Amino acid sequence: MSTEGLLHATVVPGREKAWAPGTSPRGVGGGRRAEPGRGPRRLQVAFWGPLARDTLVWDTPYHTVWDCDFSSGKIGWFLGGQLNVSVNCLDQHVRKAPESVALIWERDEPGTEVRITYRELLETTCRLANTLKRYGVHRGDRVAIYMPVSPLAVAAMLACARIGAVHTVIFAGFSAYSLAGRINDAKCKVVITFNQGLRGGRVVELKKIVDEAMKQCPTVQHVLVAHRTDNEVYMGDRDIPLEQEMAKEDPVCAPESMGSEDMLFTLYTSGSTGSPKGLVHTQAGYLLYAALTHKLVFDYQPGDVFGCVADIGWITGHSYVVYGPLCNGATSVLFESTPVYPDAGRYWEMVQRLKINQFYGAPTAVRLLLKYGDAWVKKYDRSSLRTLGSVGEPINLEAWEWLYKVVGDSRCTLVDTWWQTETGGICISPRPSEEGAEVLPGMAMRPFFGIIPVLLDEKGCVVEGGDVSGALCISQAWPGMARSIYGDHQRFVDTYFKPYPGYYFTGDGAYRTQGGYYQITGRMDDVINISGHRLGTAEIEDAMANHPAVPETAVIGYPHDIKGEAAFAFIVLKDDSGDSEAVVNELKSAVATKIAKYAVPDEILVVKRLPKTRSGKVMRRLLRKIITGRTEDLGDTTTLEDPRVITEILSAYQKCKEKQAAGAK
Repeated sequence: MSTEGLLHATVVPGREKAWAPGTSPRGVGGGRRAEPGRGPRRLQVAFWGPLARDTLVWDTPYHTVWDCDFSSGKIGWFLGGQLNVSVNCLDQHVRKAPESVALIWERDEPGTEVRITYRELLETTCRLANTLKRYGVHRGDRVAIYMPVSPLAVAAMLACARIGAVHTVIFAGFSAYSLAGRINDAKCKVVITFNQGLRGGRVVELKKIVDEAMKQCPTVQHVLVAHRTDNEVYMGDRDIPLEQEMAKEDPVCAPESMGSEDMLFTLYTSGSTGSPKGLVHTQAGYLLYAALTHKLVFDYQPGDVFGCVADIGWITGHSYVVYGPLCNGATSVLFESTPVYPDAGRYWEMVQRLKINQFYGAPTAVRLLLKYGDAWVKKYDRSSLRTLGSVGEPINLEAWEWLYKVVGDSRCTLVDTWWQTETGGICISPRPSEEGAEVLPGMAMRPFFGIIPVLLDEKGCVVEGGDVSGALCISQAWPGMARSIYGDHQRFVDTYFKPYPGYYFTGDGAYRTQGGYYQITGRMDDVINISGHRLGTAEIEDAMANHPAVPETAVIGYPHDIKGEAAFAFIVLKDDSGDSEAVVNELKSAVATKIAKYAVPDEILVVKRLPKTRSGKVMRRLLRKIITGRTEDLGDTTTLEDPRVITEILSAYQKCKEKQAAGAK
């Protein structure tokens, strides 16, 4: 189906009004509880059924559109259908326009971009798929991809999809410890990586990190090593030179016909407790939702150059660098570098050179670039831009206005998008909307088609009306949502469906205006958002817990001008711990080694003890109030074991600030 046809099928007369804020099924703009029932179910079937039939290329038609039950965490869409995701992303476009550009690889050095056509990407995908098969990868096997943004990384994802293997892309900034943990949890059979990576003019030793991780990964049989640089690296017994092996293979690989609910990929995200969760996304529903949101939220038109600068190691890269754009036959930009390499004009020089029409980035980068001033933006021609997008965290008003007025010359649509790894695609956004509808700065605003949000209070009751806040939940299933946590479905149910029975709980709080528009107010659990990366405070605490001099730690998130949030750690030292500064440096190194450099706390404060209740629970909200300067209202402290601990910590924090101020002089 053409993209014009997709749009026509989506916004048929009258239907767009039915899903707009305040006029959707009950629960969107306030009102009574949106109980699952025949009405909403009929709407879901009537809406998504024809879209799936006409948008995707099927081997076998589905017989059931929707079979979902939030109480058991059962999510099923387009049951009985068979298809192949790589055929939808590649073959169908190769048949129509083989030489159209699928990917523009914006390499680390500006001006060295590489264009890859749909035909070339299909051939590379097939060679890689055949290589995987030759090395024993079968349908259902898990393959870890530890690669930076590159055409070969995209081909690796699609090659897995072609043969029915499940890919697990692991962000190439993670340490060997974090890499090994994810590989072992998914029980990966093969790892695909590069010898080295390049980012911001620096070399990243990817193969060395993989070698270190492999010491702890008994399920891995082969490591396929491609070359990003000319440097040779150590090749062990299970290491395979990928390009050499691919050259031996045929550029044709018959696609595996997959069930709609077969696994497509797992992707790991942080939780408030326990280890990172391997969220499971399946075939048809995920692809349909990624393609539809890509087209309608960003107003993608045939021939556009779509520029999402996210890393493929995150869900944004999956949905809006790879699957959504390629399913729509778009030209997608792969951004390998950083926003400030070689200077603060990198994004905008790229927009001018590649003639990018949609630009999708993170508020963290916007806040960083804002501090460099307007000249770096105005130096370059940005007239090709039509849509600007923000993703990863709520965007503050100053950053929104700078992006809209300076970058977009007050003429581009700006979409502040809210969604999660769990949702698979954008759920709340200012667009699509009827012509001339208002856009409120710094607000995600409108639920996407088929998304029915509700706000719930602490007792689990629906909060009605406008100018209200509550826990953001969604009352009906949608095709793009995750299906489970790999290997632990009960954790999936407990995390997302148990807190508010009958609803999907997002973990975020939200505010709803009188007009029915939504603004995300932040996480409600112990998860912090550092530069758009979700990270559980428990993960950081665990990374520091094994230090022999540190019996106790507590980590909180606090506001940061550039990162949005940063981590602040409180530690208690043993009496014989020696040099406290040395311990602090060792703890920072431990976090970088066990998680990643971005997870290292910006501050680590040594205290005599932590504020605990009489039952032994650390009262982190008190620590957060101390750091954010809100000590005039500490709330109920009657359960504290010893209230004097607050004065102790305040004193230690004040001395730390005075020392920093003296050092700055």
